Amino acid sequence: MATAFPFSAIVGQDEMKLALLIAAVDSRVGGVLAFGDRGSGKSTAVRALAGLLPKMKVVAGCRYNCDPDNKAEFCDDCRVRAAKSALKSTQVPVPVVDLPLGATEDRVVGALDLERALAGGEKSFEPGLLARAHRGFLYIDEANLLEDHLVDLLLDVAASGQNVVERDGLSIRHPARFVLVGTGNPEEGELRPQLLDRFGMSVEVKTPDDLPSRVEVVRRRDAFERDSAAFIEAWAKEEAKLRRKIIAAREQLSSVTVSDAALERAAKLCMTLGTDGLRGELTLMRAARALAALERAKAVTDDHLRRVAPPALRHRLRRNPLDDAGSTVRVDRAIAEIFG
Repeated sequence: MATAFPFSAIVGQDEMKLALLIAAVDSRVGGVLAFGDRGSGKSTAVRALAGLLPKMKVVAGCRYNCDPDNKAEFCDDCRVRAAKSALKSTQVPVPVVDLPLGATEDRVVGALDLERALAGGEKSFEPGLLARAHRGFLYIDEANLLEDHLVDLLLDVAASGQNVVERDGLSIRHPARFVLVGTGNPEEGELRPQLLDRFGMSVEVKTPDDLPSRVEVVRRRDAFERDSAAFIEAWAKEEAKLRRKIIAAREQLSSVTVSDAALERAAKLCMTLGTDGLRGELTLMRAARALAALERAKAVTDDHLRRVAPPALRHRLRRNPLDDAGSTVRVDRAIAEIFG
């Protein structure tokens, strides 16, 4: 397995990094879509997140990473085992699973284990990528190029939180809750609206346009490639500090208050922008609360709402033929109007 570049060593791209940290604190935010220039660090940031996340507790021997403290969402195997005896737990790294563009449906959802079927005539399920990603992150590079049948499949699973497989004489149902992370280049095509709506936050990633930042990016990347072990060691303290920050934010998240005034501000902002449904308000509230927890604040403030509004709302705007301004400009205008 290739060594990941340290998350804390990434130069700039503050909006993308903040969105990923928010998703790491509260998975209910709904994932992150990072669209922008080629070679601007999108994939690097996502893969770096995997090495940053604290380990999670799972049922020992479970193929689906079931949470021992959440019996309501046990898979069938864990439910049967729990009825017979107490389950043991262990700690494993949070999975960050790549979904290749050319993946087959069987590879994604799982299928009959042919080796066991041919060797012993036993029908056994071989879990797919969705099972591996449960309680972790499912990463799609070039998400706008994903085949339609896989998009439909992801939409079904994302809505239900379960993967249902009915084929080859198998009838399997297992939990599949994951944070969806996608990257892509807008020049290569747009994302299907249904899938776009499933991402909690959408960030715009641009190539640094100032000389010092560009030089520093090249310097750090070169140092990493020449001696990755030494580079990772040099950034170990910063990585540990950021990891502790995530853990503290998760612990504080439930105690962060969101006042009626803050909810009204969020709703008014969405009404001003004309976003469809209420997913915009929910995402805005959850993202602002996660940001407040990261900053050890006890309550969501206008500042938190202002900072998370662009990534939470820019991809939820209807096209306005009378306004040719980009979605980010429209969100910024609405923020200025609501918050002053």
